[in-house]
Amino acid sequence: MKAKKLLAAALMLSMSASALAASETVPPRQITVNGESTLQVPPELATITLGVTEEAEEAAAAMAAVSQSMGTVIARLKEGGIAAEDMQTQQISMRPVWSQDRSYDSGGRREITGFEASNTLMVRVRDLDGLGPVLDKVLAAGANRFQGLSFAVSDPAAVIDQIRGEAVKDAIRKAQQLADAAGMELGPVRSITEHGGGGGRPMMAMEMARSDAMPIEAGELSFTHNVSVVFDMTVPGSE
Repeated sequence: MKAKKLLAAALMLSMSASALAASETVPPRQITVNGESTLQVPPELATITLGVTEEAEEAAAAMAAVSQSMGTVIARLKEGGIAAEDMQTQQISMRPVWSQDRSYDSGGRREITGFEASNTLMVRVRDLDGLGPVLDKVLAAGANRFQGLSFAVSDPAAVIDQIRGEAVKDAIRKAQQLADAAGMELGPVRSITEHGGGGGRPMMAMEMARSDAMPIEAGELSFTHNVSVVFDMTVPGSE
């Protein structure tokens, strides 16, 4: 009797396992493809970061000299057509200037001999044709620090809108090629994931130098957008 019960239990367990295996769905055949789109556009504006640095024996004198020079720079920028909202102070700093006493009995001690004050200004130039003259004006006005120049468009989101759909189309094209090569049929899209991309030209370092006409070449900006798209695939004639 006991053996019959064990046999019946084993039979039921086997039937349950078979039913569970039959109920499991076959994993779908899928393919994941990356799509990319790139667009070259002319820049519409430029951003420059410039500054004034002055030294004096007293901190107040150094800051007063910087304030006067930066005031002149800002006045020249306004004369050149730069709006107030396109200028923003980035940093104001003050640091001591140290010197080392090298006399025999000094022990190499250091002492403060003056102060260096700095004022850094970010300027957005919307008229690229006037960028060179603007730089010449601020140099002549006393700007002696120039941290860089970068180009951009006024509405980068609009540029991305243009290339987002092209990135998806690129993914569909690639997926169709792969499905054909594998002898499969491309099914519907299951998911789309945006990875973004890049745009604009990195900031270019430029040496401060006075010139009669500083040459500026804006060139073009390259914007790129990337997506990942998951597609179903089916065996031809399987449906």
